[in-house]
Amino acid sequence: MEFLKTVWKNKRLIMQLGKNDFKNRFANTSLGSVWGFLQPFIFMLMYVVVFQFIFKQSGPEGAPYVVWFMPGMAMWMCINDGIMGASNSIRGYSYLVKKVVFPVDIIPIISIFANAFVAIFLFAIAIVVCAIFGFVPNPLMIAYGIFAAYCFLIAITRFTSAVSTLIPDFSNLLGIIMQLFFWFTPIVWDLSMVAEHHTISRILQCMPFTYLVTTFRNSVMSGNIVTQGHGIYTIIFWAITIIMFLWGNAIFKRSKKDFADVL
Repeated sequence: MEFLKTVWKNKRLIMQLGKNDFKNRFANTSLGSVWGFLQPFIFMLMYVVVFQFIFKQSGPEGAPYVVWFMPGMAMWMCINDGIMGASNSIRGYSYLVKKVVFPVDIIPIISIFANAFVAIFLFAIAIVVCAIFGFVPNPLMIAYGIFAAYCFLIAITRFTSAVSTLIPDFSNLLGIIMQLFFWFTPIVWDLSMVAEHHTISRILQCMPFTYLVTTFRNSVMSGNIVTQGHGIYTIIFWAITIIMFLWGNAIFKRSKKDFADVL
C-alpha cells in the first residue's frame, strides 16, 4: 500500500523529527524532557493514592489496585496522547505541509513516534510494579498489546488528523469524546460491575479501547484476552481497526490536497 511504502521510505526522517518534537516540547525548561516523563507518572500515582489508599479499592480477585490500575492507565495514556497529538499534528507542522516535496502522510506518524517515548516509559513502570507484587509478565502478550495499540493509533489518526486539519473545531470535539471514552473504558472500574447488564457489557467489551486496555492489563497479570471467548473480541478489534484504516486513509488522501489552503 502506498501509505506503508511512504512510511517505510521515510522511517529515518520520522524518527529524527519525532525525537526533535519530543525534545522541543520542554526546550525552555530546566529539567527538559524529564517533565515529559514526570507529569504522567505523577498523574497515575495520584489515582493510585486516591483509589487504593483513600477509597480503599482493590483489583479483581483481591489483587492490589495499583497492579490492576497502572497497566490499564498506561495503555489509555498511550492511546489518548497518541490520538490527540497526531490529530493536531498537521496544523503543528503547517510549515512542512506548504512544502510541495514533503510527504504529508508521515506527519501524524511523527507525532505518534514522539509520544511513544512517554508511553514506553509508562509501560515499563507498570510492568515493574506488577513484577514487584509477584505477577509474571508475558513478553509475547506485551509485545502483541503494544503492536495492536499502535496499529489502532495509525488507523484512527488517518481520519482524525485529516478532519482536524480541515475543521479546527473537531479537535475540541475529539477531546470531549476521548474524555467520555475514558469513563466508558474499564480503567478505574472493572467490567464485572456491569456484568448483569449483558447488552451494555457486550458493547463495552467490543470497544477497541476496552480491548487494548484489557490486553495490556492481562499481559502483566497472567491473563489472555486474545483467545478468550474463542477470540471473538480479537476478531472484532482487528475488523474495526482495518475498516477504520481503509476509511481514514481514503479520507486523508482525498483531503490532503486542501491542507495547504486551510493552514
